[in-house]
Amino acid sequence: MPFKPKQPVENLNPKEYIVIKGARMNNLKNVDVGIPRNKMVVITGLSGSGKSSLAFDTLFAEGQRMYVESLSSYARQFLGRMEKPDVDYIKGVSPAIAIEQKAATKNPRSTVGTTTEIYDYLKLLFARIGKTLSPISGEVIKKDTVTDVVNWVLKQAEDTRILIKAPISIKGSRGIQRELELLIQKGFTRVVIENEIKEIEDVLTQEITTDVFVLVDRVVVKHDDDTQFRISDSVQTAFFEGEGSCMITVLNGESITFSDKFELDGILFEEPSVNLFTFNNPYGACKTCEGMGKVLGLDHDLVLPDKNLSVFEGAIAPWRTEKMSDWLAPLIKNGIRFDFPIHRSLKDLDQEHIDLLWKGNKYFQGLTAFFEELESQSAYKIQYRVLLSKYRGRTACPDCRGSRLRKDAAYVKINGKSITDLVLMPINEVAAFFNELTLNIHDEGVGKRLLVEIKNRLEYMQRVGLGYLTLNRLTSSLSGGEYQRIKLATSLGSALVGSMYILDEPSIGLHPRDTQRLISVLKSLRDMGNTVIVVEHEEEVMRAADEIIDIGPNAGIGGGNLIFQGTWADIQAQKDDSESHTVRFLTGKDKIETPTVRRKITDFIEVVGASENNLKDINVKFPLGVLCVVTGVSGSGKSTLVRKVLYPAIARSLGEYGDDTGKYRALTGGTDRITQVEIIDQNPIGKSSRSNPVTYVKAYDYIRQLMSEQPISKNRDYKPAFFSFNVEGGRCEICNGEGEQVVEMQFMADIRLKCEGCGGKRFKQEILDVKYNDKHISEILDLTIDEAMEFFKKENRLLERLRPLQDVGLGYVGLGQSSNTLSGGEAQRVKLASFLMKGNNDKGKTLFVFDEPTTGLHFHDIKKLLKAINALIEQGDSVIIIEHNMEVIKSADYIIDLGPEGGDKGGFVCFEGTPEEMLKIKDNFTADFLKENMK
Repeated sequence: MPFKPKQPVENLNPKEYIVIKGARMNNLKNVDVGIPRNKMVVITGLSGSGKSSLAFDTLFAEGQRMYVESLSSYARQFLGRMEKPDVDYIKGVSPAIAIEQKAATKNPRSTVGTTTEIYDYLKLLFARIGKTLSPISGEVIKKDTVTDVVNWVLKQAEDTRILIKAPISIKGSRGIQRELELLIQKGFTRVVIENEIKEIEDVLTQEITTDVFVLVDRVVVKHDDDTQFRISDSVQTAFFEGEGSCMITVLNGESITFSDKFELDGILFEEPSVNLFTFNNPYGACKTCEGMGKVLGLDHDLVLPDKNLSVFEGAIAPWRTEKMSDWLAPLIKNGIRFDFPIHRSLKDLDQEHIDLLWKGNKYFQGLTAFFEELESQSAYKIQYRVLLSKYRGRTACPDCRGSRLRKDAAYVKINGKSITDLVLMPINEVAAFFNELTLNIHDEGVGKRLLVEIKNRLEYMQRVGLGYLTLNRLTSSLSGGEYQRIKLATSLGSALVGSMYILDEPSIGLHPRDTQRLISVLKSLRDMGNTVIVVEHEEEVMRAADEIIDIGPNAGIGGGNLIFQGTWADIQAQKDDSESHTVRFLTGKDKIETPTVRRKITDFIEVVGASENNLKDINVKFPLGVLCVVTGVSGSGKSTLVRKVLYPAIARSLGEYGDDTGKYRALTGGTDRITQVEIIDQNPIGKSSRSNPVTYVKAYDYIRQLMSEQPISKNRDYKPAFFSFNVEGGRCEICNGEGEQVVEMQFMADIRLKCEGCGGKRFKQEILDVKYNDKHISEILDLTIDEAMEFFKKENRLLERLRPLQDVGLGYVGLGQSSNTLSGGEAQRVKLASFLMKGNNDKGKTLFVFDEPTTGLHFHDIKKLLKAINALIEQGDSVIIIEHNMEVIKSADYIIDLGPEGGDKGGFVCFEGTPEEMLKIKDNFTADFLKENMK
C-alpha cells in the first residue's frame, strides 16, 4: 500500500517544519516532505534510493546557496551560474552544516589536536600558566621583575640601610678602566670592590683583578611612597646597567642577586609563548624533524627484529654475517666482565642493557659506532650503502618523541606534565588529567576559560567513542567514520544554536557498544536548539530518532519516493504489506537468516607476536577457505592486526609489498595455499574526477568499441578513443571531458559550474551524433547499471562486466558517475565486483581482506553483499572481514574478537571460534550484542 502523509506539506508552518515541496534532484520523484525543526530526524532507505539526494543535494545545497546569497558581491557574482536544487520550494531552512563521510585531509601537519581545536587551547594554556623547569636541577625558572625586588626590599625593617648594585661587565676589547670612565660619563660616582665602597676616580689608575659593582643607590628603607618610587627607579637602572642582574646588599647583613633573565643553572631558557608550542611555526617546530614528527634514520626494530632471540642467538641482524660478526665477537667474549646477559632474549633485557648495545663500552663498540663506520665507508662502497638502506626507515624523531615541538617546549609543565606528554597520551587519559587538575588561585583565574573549552572538547571526543586516539595522531590516518565523528565533536564544542546539522552515517566504524554514546551526542546537538538530520541505516539510531523518513522503495529509478514518515512506534504499527524494506526489516517481516551450518576449517595462517601500535604481542590464527570476521570495540586493534600486520606480511611473503610491515615475529601455517592477497577497502577507486565505475570494471572499453562500430562512426572514421573523455579527440576541450568547470574562490570552497561548451555532456556535438538504440554516448553514461543491463541485453560480453556490479547492490549507480562522488562503501563494492567479474585466474588461492564492507548499506543490501562474498568462498577463496555489523558477524564461520577496550586497554585476543561458541562467553561486548541479534 502506498504511504500517505498525515497532512499536505502546504499546510505545515515553516516555523515548526522545514518544508520541501516537489524535490526532483537526481532520482527523487517530486517528493513533498515536512521535516520537524529542532528534532533529531533519521532519513533512511536502500543504498541509492535518494536519501543523500534529499538531505545533501536538496536541503543542504539550498541552505548553502542561501548562505552564499548573504555574502559579498564578489561571491554573489557567481550565483547566477550556481544552480538551484531542482525543487518547487523549500521553506524554513536554517543555516546548514554538513558533516559528510569525506576522507580525512592528507595534510601531513594536520593532527587530531589541531582538527578538534583542542591543541589551540592547550597552547594558550601552557603559554599562560605553564611553569618552566630546569632539566638539570628540576627547579622552576622564574624571571625577577622590578616589583619583585621592590617587594623584597620593603619587607625589611624600617631604617634598614641597603645598597643597590649592578655588576660591571667588560664589552669587547675595552678594559675595566675604560668601563669605569664610561660610568663617570653616565653620572655614576662610586663602585663596590670586595665589599668596600670607593670613588670611581680613586680606582681609575689602580689594577683591579676582582669583580667590580657599580653602586646605583644607597637607600634607608622607609615604608612610604617616595621611598618605594626611588627604589623602583634605582632597581630599573641597576637591571639596565647590569644587563639583567641586580644585587641588593643589606649593610651588615645578606646580599641577594635578582635577574630579569629567564635563566637557571647557567642556561638561558625561552619564555613560554604560543609560538613556542606551535609546530607549524619555524619558532616552535623541532629543529631535527622540522615539525613533521618523523625522521629518516635507523629503525631499531629492523636492527633488532626478533625480540625472542638473545644476542648469542643472533638478535642483532646486521652482525649475523661472517664478516660483520667481528663486531659481535668482543661482546660475546667480554659480556661476563660487565655482567651483560648474552643468553637472555631481548624482550627480557632491561632498557639499560638495550642502551648499552647501542652505546658500547671499553670492551666492545656498540651499534652506534658500527653504523657510523658504515656511514663513513658508504661514500665509495656501494655494498655499505645497500646495507645501511636495509636498516633505515621513517622513525619517531628522537628529539621531540614524535610530538613535532622543539625540545625545550617539553620543559614547560603544568602539574608535572608537558604539552609533549599530553599529546602523546590517549584522549581518555588527557581528560582524566584535566578533571583531576588542581591549580593555585592565580593560575585558576588565568586558565579558567581555557580549561572549560579543553574539558568540554575532550568530553565530546570521549562521547563520540574516540577516547582511544591521541591528540598527536595524524588526521590522514583516520578512517572516514573517525574523521566524521571528530568533525561532530568539533561542532559540539563550537556550541552553535539554531542551525541545521546534516550528518552522513556517523555510526560508521562504531561498535554497537559505542553507538549509544553517539546517540547521546546527537541528542545534545538537538537539545542545544538545532535540527539534526541523520542519513543512517543503524537500527539503534532509528530507535532514538524523533522522526524517521524512509525513501524508496528500491534503488535508482525504483526509488525516489517518500514511502514512510513517522516515529518508531508508527513503524511497529505498520502492516505486513508495507512496501518499505526498512519497515519490513525493523518489524521482523524480512531478515538475514543465520547460517544453520558453519564451514569446516582445515587450514590456518598464524601471525606470531604481533605488537604494532596497541597489540600486546599476540598470536592469532586466521582460518583459510571460510568467512572469518575480526571484530571488537573501536580502537581495539582490528585494523592494525589485519591491515598493518597480516596483509603486508602475506603480501611481502608473496613478493608483492614494499612498504613497512607492522611489528610481528613470524608468519606460519598455510601460506602456500595462497598465491594472491587483495585488500578491498574504502579508498577511492580513482583519483581523477574522470574515473568512474564503468571504467574500473573495464566495461567502458566494450561501450566505446560498440559506439565506434555504428554506421556514422565508420563513415567519419571515429575510433574507440573518440568516445573517451580522457584523451583528446571527441571530448569537449573546454572542460577536458569533466563536464564542469571549477571556479576558485578566495576564502571559500571552490564552486563547480556546468561547462558552457558541452552543457555538462562532456563530448563534442559531432560525437553526440553517433547513437546506439537512439542514445548517444552521454545519454548512455547517464544510465544506471540496472538500466544498462536492460539497454544492452543483446551484448553478452558487456553484460558479463556489468552483472557483478548489480550483484553487489550497485545497480542504482550511474555508468558514468564520477568515482569521487562514490561513498567509501560504494567504492569498496565496485572493487569487490571487479574481483567477482574476473572469475579469478587463481581460483581458490586468493585471500580477500575487507575493511567494513557494510558501510552505507541497508539491511536489504547487506543480504546481497553476503551472497556475493559467499560466492568468493564457494569457489575456494578465503575472506577476512573487519566488521562491527551483527548481521555479518552472525554469518561468519569464525570470529576473532579483540579488546576488551580501545587504545592502551585493547590489543588482546578476547575470543576465537564460531558464533555459537561466542554466545557462551560472558563479559564480552561483542558477545552481548550477538546474543541479542541471534535470539
